[in-house]
Amino acid sequence: MKLGIVNNQVTLLTRQDDHLLGQMVRNTDTIFDAISNRSNLELSEKFEVNQKELQMPVPEPRQVFAVGMNYTDHSREINIALPKVPSIFTKFQSSLTDPNVTVKKHGNQTDWETELVIVIGKDGRNIAKENVDQFIAGYMVGQDLSDRFVQLENTDAPQFSMGKSFEKYGPVGPWLTTPDDIKDLGDLEIETRVNGIVMQHSQLKNMIFDTPTLVSYLSSIVELKSGDIIFTGTPSGVGLGRDPKVFLRSGDDLISEIEGLGQLHIEITE
Repeated sequence: MKLGIVNNQVTLLTRQDDHLLGQMVRNTDTIFDAISNRSNLELSEKFEVNQKELQMPVPEPRQVFAVGMNYTDHSREINIALPKVPSIFTKFQSSLTDPNVTVKKHGNQTDWETELVIVIGKDGRNIAKENVDQFIAGYMVGQDLSDRFVQLENTDAPQFSMGKSFEKYGPVGPWLTTPDDIKDLGDLEIETRVNGIVMQHSQLKNMIFDTPTLVSYLSSIVELKSGDIIFTGTPSGVGLGRDPKVFLRSGDDLISEIEGLGQLHIEITE
């Protein structure tokens, strides 16, 4: 099941040929209500949805977690040792935005990081790996835009959260896909394209810490809340890791896509 937000309304989304179709869910206020009440949804007639109409599926998560260095090849390209436990930081909530958006870049070192985003569906602490599926509402695509100057260069100690939390530096969506709609999460391909050129390409199974490990680890320290989201890290191919380094410029067209989960479309401006 794919659930999005259109005109501030929870909407069940389906594909028909090349068309995205929606049905307003009339008897729920949130995506989480729709998931828990999925067998009794009151739906409108089908209508065609323009992807530009889609809004952020989870508009106000209480907690936003992000994972650094979660792909071996990415850790190597930026010369950081492989972590022994998940490396956690946050993107502040005010940086989150819709899946089809124009972003004003900050400075001259704004970089791309396409990521799988986990959406937590119910509260939990000390969740065992084998029980993690019970706490996941679904998955989204996320773009962890990063100002490398603020994050790494203009500081004595790395400032991951600050460098990644400028306005609209966290597009997510385009919808939430429930776990039962995914045959094998690890097989899904993840890709970034800038002006049509592939910059990142990998599979989710190449994560160092998989989704059960991440959720279980976080819940051993923090109480996870329904609606929390987790950016799970990015594969190699970021601009920082290239020689010479490459960063986003005004006019660039940035696409973040995960197979079966949809794509984000981001236009970069000064």
